[in-house]
Amino acid sequence: MTDSPTAGRFEGREHRLPVRVYYEDTDFTGLVYHANYVRYFERGRSDALRLMGLGHTDLLDGDAPMAFVVSKMDLDFLKPARIDDALIVRTHYDAIRGPRMVISQTVTRGDDVLCRASVEVVCIHMDGRPRRPTPALIEKVGPWLARERAGA
Repeated sequence: MTDSPTAGRFEGREHRLPVRVYYEDTDFTGLVYHANYVRYFERGRSDALRLMGLGHTDLLDGDAPMAFVVSKMDLDFLKPARIDDALIVRTHYDAIRGPRMVISQTVTRGDDVLCRASVEVVCIHMDGRPRRPTPALIEKVGPWLARERAGA
């Protein structure tokens, strides 16, 4: 058995990624610096895709390599996180609409929601042009989409 980083786990269609707050995550007040929540959310989205069978390197392989860019992100900072806090990054892939994927995320500490994000990512060709997701991507992400939004 080899030691490897965790990619979290799914509970229902929610991906959960445990994150520990380290000194490097904090600002001079001892609270998590606001930009680090964006990093936590990125890890949550990436590890959710990885568990779905779509690592970023997988997206670059093949005849039609693709990537994602964040086109929109709305954040609500509700409560601060502090050094040594054990957090959970919760990720829901909500819908695929054309080249866009809609994702909702939260960072929680126990029952407290600390930060909430609404994210849109766009599938792109490697030259930056938008593109529709491949059938393979839709097949792997599809089971995790919100049922009421899966056909949107």
